[in-house]
Amino acid sequence: MSQDSLKVRAARLLEHAGILLDGSRPTDMRVHDERLYARVFSHGSLGLGESYMDGWWDSEDLPGLFTRVLGAQLDTELKSLDTLLAHLKARFVNLQRGDHAFDIGRVHYDLGNDLFQAMLGKRLVYSCGYWAKANNLDDAQEAKLDLICRKLRLQPGQRVLDIGCGWGEALKYAAERYGVQGVGVTVSKEQAAYARQLCNGLPIDIRLQDYREINEPFDAVFSIGMFEHVGALNYRTYFEIARRCLRDDGLFVLHSIGSNGSPSRPDPWIEKYIFPNSMIPAASQVTEALQNLFVVEDWHNFGSDYDLTLSAWRANFDAAWPQLAANYDDRFRRMWRFYLSVSAAVFRSRRDQLWQLTLSPHGVPGGYRVPR
Repeated sequence: MSQDSLKVRAARLLEHAGILLDGSRPTDMRVHDERLYARVFSHGSLGLGESYMDGWWDSEDLPGLFTRVLGAQLDTELKSLDTLLAHLKARFVNLQRGDHAFDIGRVHYDLGNDLFQAMLGKRLVYSCGYWAKANNLDDAQEAKLDLICRKLRLQPGQRVLDIGCGWGEALKYAAERYGVQGVGVTVSKEQAAYARQLCNGLPIDIRLQDYREINEPFDAVFSIGMFEHVGALNYRTYFEIARRCLRDDGLFVLHSIGSNGSPSRPDPWIEKYIFPNSMIPAASQVTEALQNLFVVEDWHNFGSDYDLTLSAWRANFDAAWPQLAANYDDRFRRMWRFYLSVSAAVFRSRRDQLWQLTLSPHGVPGGYRVPR
């Protein structure tokens, strides 16, 4: 198909989403290189993302453009061999076991604490904030941490496990505000080093360790934004580990992105550039994996709050770019803005959700009124 024919095809597809090629509205697409169309129709989302990184096209309002694209389900028109290969690899190859469990740390979380400190705000918390009563990022993140502590009914002296502890902020908050002691595990060397320094002087043990190696008792368990890296072939094992570590009268809070429908296919661009070996769980996968291990006391969805969180991260990133530019090139800047913008659109369009599950081993006697 000729370049002109591909351009016509692209224009017709975009019209369904109310997007014009080289239009004047913020959500329109401005094309700088006509090779874009062949690249996108050949490689789908991978081609679209890479062409943006290469400066082949722009949009004044990237989150708005992709909200329109996802709302019109144009992504279903861009399935490619890359998409199929990513799906098959995720379905049949255990990409999160053994040394591969540490891939996400090396590729993403070890990029540099300067990047995440600039982007994430007062606390290095790399997950959705809770905006019910907050009007800024820092308050939303504190509200999220406190919500988790209240859901767990934390008491002074309890021993708490954080599966995928990140930079240690959640354990630090729980120790300082609720008087607990804890263990945090991460597969990122940068995160582990930072968390140990952050939690210095507190009764907190930070370990560079695969969660599967944990086998000791805890009064409460939580896991914030880590389940997305577990992989469907390991979901049952993950819940078995959490169960064996949790006392019979304890509670477990799982905070994770989730998919509305059937198990989702990993996006080839996200897989290659942002989160290798990661996948978004479907509700059906979660419920099957925790059968006969936990009672679901509560399933809390505040996915629209992730749009607010990602938008705040993108604003912080843009404001800090003059300082970050010394360590990252312009292609990285475009990659990172594309990642944050598309992610915001995914939640704005309600394509994905943010779940907090409160789980108990046998059911809380008399029931449990979960805080909001």
